[in-house]
Amino acid sequence: MKRALALLAVLLGWLVLGATPASAHVEVLSSTPGDGARLSAAPSLVSVTLSENIGIQPGSIKVVDLEGHQVDSGPVFQPGDVAEQVGVRVKPGLPDGSYLVEYAFVSADSHPVRGTFAFVVGSGPLVTSAGAVSAATGTDAVVDAVSTAVRWLAYVGVVLLGGLAFLVLCRPAGRTDRRARRLLRWGVGLVAATTVATFVLQGPYAAGRNLEAVFDTGLLADTLRVAYGKLLLLRLAAVAAFALLVPRLLRAELPDRLRSRYENLAMVTGFLVLLTFSATGHPVTDPIMFVSVTADLVHFGAIAVWTGGLAQLALCLHRPADGEDLPAVATRFSRLAAGCVTAIALSGAVLALRIMPSLETLWTTKFGLLVLLKIAGLAVLLAVASRSRRAVRRGLAGSSSASGDTAVVTADVRKLRLAVGAEVLLSAVVLALAALLTVTPPGG
Repeated sequence: MKRALALLAVLLGWLVLGATPASAHVEVLSSTPGDGARLSAAPSLVSVTLSENIGIQPGSIKVVDLEGHQVDSGPVFQPGDVAEQVGVRVKPGLPDGSYLVEYAFVSADSHPVRGTFAFVVGSGPLVTSAGAVSAATGTDAVVDAVSTAVRWLAYVGVVLLGGLAFLVLCRPAGRTDRRARRLLRWGVGLVAATTVATFVLQGPYAAGRNLEAVFDTGLLADTLRVAYGKLLLLRLAAVAAFALLVPRLLRAELPDRLRSRYENLAMVTGFLVLLTFSATGHPVTDPIMFVSVTADLVHFGAIAVWTGGLAQLALCLHRPADGEDLPAVATRFSRLAAGCVTAIALSGAVLALRIMPSLETLWTTKFGLLVLLKIAGLAVLLAVASRSRRAVRRGLAGSSSASGDTAVVTADVRKLRLAVGAEVLLSAVVLALAALLTVTPPGG
């Protein structure tokens, strides 16, 4: 663990010295008509050019008059050969006056980008984008809070699924432990429930509507049309397959051939679950998307295996199986955890370097502050793990190999139990910071 702490410090320095500009959410580069344009005749089309190709999103552009009546004739389409340009037709014969264009796009990382611009036909006054007819362009505060909480619970669910690696690699005796299996079932249930919740919340989240809009079938259809909605359905299918595989994989008596097959299938379904998170977050805004998405997969996967293993280890220490060799279980997990920590540190540094717009982001933005807090949380977590487990494992090994004093072993197990419990709580805090990072723009 000392090496892991040193690696974390080195990578933090690399992050500070080597941060380079990267892309952020989708932006409107230009519009036709331009903001504040005065036209002699009504346009037949209103279009915007974006910083990335997000496809055709129904209802993403609306044109309204001074009274707030919609004057576009939809649907949104691509008017030319430029994939980043989208537009909407305007009703013919518009009278002179001011008009407001409201846009609401969902970028590749699933976050909404909304705004307005105005133009005037004829010689009348211009109502700017700050005018009274402008629709609300911010995300509803309650929807935002609920969405963030759902993301955190989704991460907790994935972490609990990651505990399967602990049972397969570190604690074979736990395969038949009902409590260990119950943790995995909770993970499946959390991922499934939060996937459904995310799907119904995405429409109101992107449109700036309140919680009542989760029942709007039009918004649900809009979510299904975009890549984000399809990836959520893939996550639901993958976690369902995972739920069917786990009981078969953890059977007490299972031929090696079948065990290997089920392990491979579990890895594939677990990979698909992780991919649906990585393919809908900040990494997909990177021009070199393969690098960032791969780093995010490694980062999230290593966190799931490590912290999921901590939860299973805490369960094992609370009530071990009869005759179970706790020092051997702890030793196996320490080796696994060391590899996970190295992967987390390396992939985390790559992600920060690719996603953060600049070095100043670290101390001038909310995103940078959250990154620093997450690094600090990991450092504290590593320090607790390093100090406590080293001392306790030494005591466990010494007492079991020498006198076999039951009182000493019980005291050492109690210390390890408290230490692992503290690590689980710290992991929950780190996951909460990760959830906040996913809903915070890299430049803000």
